[in-house]
Amino acid sequence: MTRRIVTVLGIVLALAVPTACSHGGKTTGATSGGEAAGGSTTSSSAPADGSSSSTSGSTAAPTSPSSTVTTVKGSAAGSGPASTATTRPATPAGSVPDRQDAASGVFIAGDKGTGVAAQPGGAITGRIRAGVAMAVDARQGGWAHVVTPCENHLWVKVADGRVEPTADIVIDAGHGGPESGAVGQGGLTEAELNLAVARMTVEALAADGVTAALARTGDYRQTLASRVAVATAMHPKAFVSIHHNAEPDGPRAGPGTETYYQTGKDVPPVRSAASKRLAGLIYEEVVRALSAYKADWVADTDAGAKYRIGDSGNDYYGVLRLSAAGGVVGSLAELAFISNPSEEALLKRDDVRRAESAAVARGIVRFLRTEDPGSGFVVPYPRTEPAGGGGGTQGCVDPS
Repeated sequence: MTRRIVTVLGIVLALAVPTACSHGGKTTGATSGGEAAGGSTTSSSAPADGSSSSTSGSTAAPTSPSSTVTTVKGSAAGSGPASTATTRPATPAGSVPDRQDAASGVFIAGDKGTGVAAQPGGAITGRIRAGVAMAVDARQGGWAHVVTPCENHLWVKVADGRVEPTADIVIDAGHGGPESGAVGQGGLTEAELNLAVARMTVEALAADGVTAALARTGDYRQTLASRVAVATAMHPKAFVSIHHNAEPDGPRAGPGTETYYQTGKDVPPVRSAASKRLAGLIYEEVVRALSAYKADWVADTDAGAKYRIGDSGNDYYGVLRLSAAGGVVGSLAELAFISNPSEEALLKRDDVRRAESAAVARGIVRFLRTEDPGSGFVVPYPRTEPAGGGGGTQGCVDPS
């Protein structure tokens, strides 16, 4: 592995602020927002039998004075770089080796969950529930150093789960846990709907021979930086965050789908162009799929494939800004309006959810396998309203 692995995760978490879902750029009461929301440095907590350890900032693994940290040389992930490490005496049987190695991939907690510790081989101070995915940035002996959903930096036993090294695509289900996102008049929550569609999207991609992973695997709270850390740790070809919208401008003849692409002063033009193409392809496929259903459709007047720049000149949406900084092409998709009773009734149906997920998957597959440019590109109207709060570490408790 390379020094880039630890650096990329460090960039993602250092840039993290509570930013994400658009909801048409209006305040909706959904627990996810934009650049204007600002950042929080409040420490988060892991559910613990005793105490927990958390550190905000760099994801580099903590080391003791007696530890030997591998110095990794090279640049491109997967290029087989040479590495050097200080030679130390043989490790006694049953103890944890001193040497820490840079690593990547995602640790997925096993069926019984996993214990967490402040250091490799240390006392178990809490637990993470089964199935939770966490970015890995270092390994020592049989332990992995992970970033938890609430951005705690802890150690887990590798034997308590498995490490998935890579994926072609990472799919993020927006919101989660107490951060429900938008809520329809009939009670359907965006967090629940996003996760259902995200899971179906992963299944549809797998059926087409594309390896895909979920950033949020269950109903729990997760910071934006932790979601993006999962993505960057797997070195995917693209990252897509799935959402459903609220507070439209008014009626529309067809679906008011919106997709966003990465832009801003710090995004390389080549990456922005790739993100724009991805957003246009997903938009094209989702609108085509949803148009087969009858509904009293609503939309913002600038519905389409678009962008939003914050006051800083960087991308307004956190998952797009952070994934771009981590070197991953990304798009955020607002598939339909959960706040519209007519659309909410459709979105409660399994066949409609599968139509949405299949459409997202088709857009991704076309992005990977064709040169199709996508369509639906619009110039957005100016937005000044924050998109809502949430997505940060304040008050976040890791799923136990």
